[in-house]
Amino acid sequence: MFPIHQITTAFRSFHPASLPSGSRFHYRREVLAWAFLPMMMGAAEGGVIGVLAKRFFTGYVDDTLLDWSVAAITAAQGVANISGFAWAAISHGRHKIRFLTALSTITVFLVAGIAMTQRTPGGLLWLLCCFVGARVCWSGVITLRTAVWQANYPRAGRARIAGKIATVQAIIFTVASLCVGELMNVNDESYRWVFPIAAVMGMVGTLFYSRMRVRGHKAMLKAERVGRGSLASAPIGAARLLVEDPDFGRYMVCQFVYGLGNLMVMAPLVVALAERFEYGYLGQIAIVSTIPIALIPITVPLWARFLDRVHIIRFRAWQGWVFVTSSVLFAVGVLTGGVVWLWFGAIIRGIGFGGGVLAWNLGHQDFAAIEESGRYMGVHMTLTGIRALIAPALGMGTYFAMQRLGDPTGGATFAIAAAISSLGTIGFVLMLRHHK
Repeated sequence: MFPIHQITTAFRSFHPASLPSGSRFHYRREVLAWAFLPMMMGAAEGGVIGVLAKRFFTGYVDDTLLDWSVAAITAAQGVANISGFAWAAISHGRHKIRFLTALSTITVFLVAGIAMTQRTPGGLLWLLCCFVGARVCWSGVITLRTAVWQANYPRAGRARIAGKIATVQAIIFTVASLCVGELMNVNDESYRWVFPIAAVMGMVGTLFYSRMRVRGHKAMLKAERVGRGSLASAPIGAARLLVEDPDFGRYMVCQFVYGLGNLMVMAPLVVALAERFEYGYLGQIAIVSTIPIALIPITVPLWARFLDRVHIIRFRAWQGWVFVTSSVLFAVGVLTGGVVWLWFGAIIRGIGFGGGVLAWNLGHQDFAAIEESGRYMGVHMTLTGIRALIAPALGMGTYFAMQRLGDPTGGATFAIAAAISSLGTIGFVLMLRHHK
């Protein structure tokens, strides 16, 4: 009876009745939307598209060009975040739900466009354009979503509510990515109908989100219009914010270094799984994407309780070591050829993802007033995009350099990534000593 009781309790915790009365209306509509949108974004996730490109275009596109294209695809998901400051600026003083819905609708059409990809160099370019375009628009959705959360949910329980939404996303996201991997294993041409179906699911989620409301929306928009202008979110304004708020500036520096090491891992891992371990679509997607995301629902509740009690700096000072451990395990696996280490690395990475999905979406709110939330998130996303532009190229460059220097496996790349992430995590620890 104990397991049944625990499972029943877990399911009940997602019901709106489990939340404070003031949050139920917003949560109900948001959960419906995020039950459908991940079906689309699970199919258009960087790890999934990277694996698809590597397998789909092998033999049709030059190998070196294809490897760098995989690096570009894995980078695109983060590079798109550079547009965060632009979306924060453009949406400044504008209706948040309408703006968010418009961006989500454009994303739907770009994801559907992936179905038109052909096995040619031009087809690879088309895939890159559709995917990058979708991720750029989606970065606007994520930027605005955090402002909606800050308005609708109180700080004391915000992480738990965001955790519930992230859990729903992760479960559906995992199933979607697994389905894409299995269908592509069965038939390379299945993408021609998989992505249009995913886009339809995304459109349903968008329609649900269009019915969302924002608490104190008029006051928020008025505060934006009479406060800092939209140019405050432009690059110069972003740099000024890091100086004006030195605590946030230091936090962003540590986050940049820590995230750089984490993002270095994916592109070399995709290449190593295909070339050294000869994994198919499903095996590659499972390690790169499915297993880490599948563990989010299990670990988010634990991380959420922690984040609700502590400042984001203390949270990162603990959570950062999880990703460091994951990169070390990947290094051991690739260097020794031990597949089991790769699976353990994916599991540990998933545990880190559970905390990362909360910290990434909510961390800036421990520094920002509600009317400044979009500006802070815009800066955060822009810096995420910059490191995402650097990290995959750094990862692939290091991978090839290690092979030229006598390491045919390229496994030392993952050890270097772990060392870089360690530096950022140590920075959080040092910040914590001086933080009040």
